[in-house]
Amino acid sequence: MLLQVSNITKSYGVNVVLSNISMQVQERERIGLVGVNGAGKSTLLKIIAGEMSADSGAIHKAKETKIGYLAQNSGLQSDRTIEAEMRAVFAHLIEAEQELRELEVKIADPALHDDEKRYADTLDRYAKRADWYREQGGFEINTRINSVLHGMGFGSFPPDTLISTLSGGQKTRLALARILLQAPDLLMLDEPTNYLDIETLTWLESYLRGYSGAILVVSHDRYFLDALTQTIVEIERHTAKRYTGNYSRYMELKAAEFEINMKQYEKQQEEINRMEEFVQRNIVRASTTKRAQSRRKALEKMERIDKPLGELKKAHFAFEIERQTGKDVLAVNDLSITFSGKSTPLFEHVSFQLTRGETVALIGPNGIGKSTLLKAIVGQIEPNAGTIRFGTHVKLGYYDQEQTRLNGQNTVLEEVWGAYPHMEEARIRTVLGNFLFSGEDVLKRISSLSGGEKARVSLAKLMLAQANVLILDEPTNHLDLFSKEVLEAALLDYEGTLFFISHDRYFLNKMAERIVELSPQGIEHFLGNYDEMIEKKREIEEVRLETLSKAAASGSRSVSASDSKPTNAYEADKQAKRDERNRQRKIEQLEELIATLEQQIAEQEEQLTDPAIFNDYIRIQEIQGAIEERKSSLASAYEEWEQLM
Repeated sequence: MLLQVSNITKSYGVNVVLSNISMQVQERERIGLVGVNGAGKSTLLKIIAGEMSADSGAIHKAKETKIGYLAQNSGLQSDRTIEAEMRAVFAHLIEAEQELRELEVKIADPALHDDEKRYADTLDRYAKRADWYREQGGFEINTRINSVLHGMGFGSFPPDTLISTLSGGQKTRLALARILLQAPDLLMLDEPTNYLDIETLTWLESYLRGYSGAILVVSHDRYFLDALTQTIVEIERHTAKRYTGNYSRYMELKAAEFEINMKQYEKQQEEINRMEEFVQRNIVRASTTKRAQSRRKALEKMERIDKPLGELKKAHFAFEIERQTGKDVLAVNDLSITFSGKSTPLFEHVSFQLTRGETVALIGPNGIGKSTLLKAIVGQIEPNAGTIRFGTHVKLGYYDQEQTRLNGQNTVLEEVWGAYPHMEEARIRTVLGNFLFSGEDVLKRISSLSGGEKARVSLAKLMLAQANVLILDEPTNHLDLFSKEVLEAALLDYEGTLFFISHDRYFLNKMAERIVELSPQGIEHFLGNYDEMIEKKREIEEVRLETLSKAAASGSRSVSASDSKPTNAYEADKQAKRDERNRQRKIEQLEELIATLEQQIAEQEEQLTDPAIFNDYIRIQEIQGAIEERKSSLASAYEEWEQLM
């Protein structure tokens, strides 16, 4: 056991957040911590991390257990470069490496050989430090840093990039990269999937599945929880309950548990009612008084089953439309957008259509221009080229993930009522109640709301619009697991046309009938949801590799970039694929070379500790020369590898 949480209680004034929370974390266990927004998940992580004190209870862990904690949206604040910040994680190993270099110089000094004891002590010190350095992964520092930075989307960033120049989302991703490199025994992550695109999310899942320590994660990403976790701990009504399995299994177990408990409760209630009726009918009759008294005593002694707690209050809403659109809803043709001051387009040659009733998802990596494309569609940005044409009777509803269309000075009531002044206040309050804003909540300023609360205000306004075409930019961001399910149910019942951006793969699987993937060169179309798209891509890749294999077997010559000149788009695509294969092949060769050089350096450094060459000054110099030569080759290989990556 790495960690034991015992009876943790925490209150803010009169508001109880956590009550007698107990849980355990075993070695290599992957635990998902779930619950509605405000349930106390982040508070519990802060208490475990020592950043907040509990009112009562205790946290027990072994002295040697290292805990790493990454708070939600905690961007990395540093004056260093990316490379310097990542290397600082390994300061203890870098210091040890410097000590080894200094010891090597001493060992090579002929003057030391005159003092046998000092010479032997120095060699012994060198051997021990070299062993420790190797065991701690000293030879893999650069490989680990490059791997994690590449996986987290920093592969193309110059190593000397100042962290202070990065965006908020980039700083958050870099903070996650750093804590992954620290590799604590217990890794605690609060919403780590924020600001990650699908490619990075997929890499992170793979990395965490192979992580050597335990993981305790808070996430609203159900696909991520399904892929990673083996245990779910739910915080509900201030208490914690443990379920074995991933998120989907937890939902099944919870539903089955509620049904069983309700049946037991109802069965007991029926029995109690029968016994009470018997007592009331027979208590005054002389012939049955004793039996009635016996039943009354049995009732008094009975251990009553509490009524199972129903679901927590959830938002409840539906998207309705005033009238249907025509069959053709939207036609985007050869669209191109270039930002001011830039020479190359953000994207170009974007073409697609939407027809009535379709549900279509737009995906692509961060920074590719997905939100920009939506803004062009709703008229907030003028494209540089191409056309956007709507069909008949189209009424647009637009959801902005940044919530920039909300006025921070307004109250919740003013914000919604101001958008629909013709409606009665009672109607507005009823709608807000459906979105969990009741009583004094409607008088809160927009600026004081959480991300989830702002999202619910925007959704309330969108619902009242009765739009027949919804354009949604990351609609599930900031929503808790339960609110996401309510939104999905509402959108599944929606009779209009839906075009949305999302990196929530669970949401994509449930909602998307068709996916369009944006790239700088245009759009690629896939029929089906996210998993079906991944399967289709896998099939295409398998066919491509099989074709290459057959071509190689029949003696086809590999054509390099200089052998032929592309004459059309098809040839250009084939050429690009050949170049990419050559690049990947070169990367693999370099990675093999790097591994070989690192192994050779390690073996040669170990030779320096061999008693057989203790007194062979010339041999020591030869080995040190070879080590320096290989280190120079290693540095060159790393430089070329980084350029190719």
